[in-house]
Amino acid sequence: NGLHAMPPVDTDPHFLIHVPQKEDTLCFNINEEPGVILSLVQDPDTGFSVNGQLIGNRAGSPGQHQGTYFGRLGIVNPTTGFQLEVTPHNITLNPDSGGPVFSWKDQASLRQHEVVVTINRKRNLVVAVEDGGTFEVVLHRVWKGSAVHQDFLGFYVLDSHRMSARTHGLLGQFFHPIDYTVSDPHPGSDPTKTDATMLVKSHQLTVTRGLQKDYSKNPRHGAEVTCWFVHNNGAGLIDGVYTDYIVPDIF
Repeated sequence: NGLHAMPPVDTDPHFLIHVPQKEDTLCFNINEEPGVILSLVQDPDTGFSVNGQLIGNRAGSPGQHQGTYFGRLGIVNPTTGFQLEVTPHNITLNPDSGGPVFSWKDQASLRQHEVVVTINRKRNLVVAVEDGGTFEVVLHRVWKGSAVHQDFLGFYVLDSHRMSARTHGLLGQFFHPIDYTVSDPHPGSDPTKTDATMLVKSHQLTVTRGLQKDYSKNPRHGAEVTCWFVHNNGAGLIDGVYTDYIVPDIF
């Protein structure tokens, strides 16, 4: 159902949740320190998981809010012993057993049991799991002089309908339809933006209409998407609190 985790170029990791049945999109940030690892997708029935580690934007003067981005992703399918570690520099298959290392300059297709990994040179890689999901990692190259001072990764879910109903994680919990209502649109604290009231999971939240970039279909330039932004690390929209999703290891 076209679900995306997406760091836009100038803020924190943005999670974009497309809600096709409402023809709408929800989005939220996780503001955390560089080095923290977050559980993005976790399927308890198969053990399949995706974790993402944050890197910081080295830029800025003291006291300035530090941008954080995904700098490392770990994708695991334990039933087949599959592990994939992705950084802006390398793509490593089964790093625990000294597997092959690819660079983003490679064009390759690899198959290990029921998992197929396709590397599209300098653009993206796609991981497709038989009877599971299809995921995309986009390489965001940073131009010299950009506000972001290192390359980073975007993570997208292209297909999740075959994943188990118990799948969780910051993204995985939204593989199942989510019900909410939005009412009372009005000028927000920033008068150029619209605030509204969202009722979701018995919570009443103030949300803000915003623009985000979705890179899933066009990895290079992205497409602008309007979404309802949920403040405070997705509080009220995500199950529990965001710190529940911090994990100790990439695998």
